[in-house]
Amino acid sequence: MLWYAALILATGAERFVELGVSSRNAAWAFKRGGVEFGKRHFAFMVCLHTGMLLACLAEVFLLNRTFTPWLGYPMLVIALASQALRWWCIATLGKRWNTRVIVVPGLPLVDRGPYRFFNHPNYVAVIAEGIALPLVYNAYITATVFTVINLVLLLRFRIPVEERALAFGLAQAPDARAGA
Repeated sequence: MLWYAALILATGAERFVELGVSSRNAAWAFKRGGVEFGKRHFAFMVCLHTGMLLACLAEVFLLNRTFTPWLGYPMLVIALASQALRWWCIATLGKRWNTRVIVVPGLPLVDRGPYRFFNHPNYVAVIAEGIALPLVYNAYITATVFTVINLVLLLRFRIPVEERALAFGLAQAPDARAGA
């Protein structure tokens, strides 16, 4: 159980690194006229993701979950792969990446890296990690509850907000204004 706690704590530490990168990138975006969308759902997302990490520990320790190698090792690989995908997204977007939805009007869409394949690759990482990280140590209640709530949040709020924000940013492009 201690190595699982270390994995969860390392994941939490990684989130703090993300928040630092996000903060710097937000400052960069706002200096360039960045506009933020979806402020109302952001605090809930932070609570949900923090809660998932805490619930992983609580479920494993309070309900005496055991490690099952045939499930735990593949889930660990998926959890680590989701981190790799997450950081590929961050590296690809560079200063434009953020945990919040901030768009600098007029910038073109990013169409390289994982964005060549689909529009929201970061959420593939979030969904995969939300399932895999708890299941590394049989925290199936956490995996189920987090995944259901996260999917509702992503599909009903976050992705539609991002799509509106991107449409707004693209509409502000110089060539879009010239044609209006």
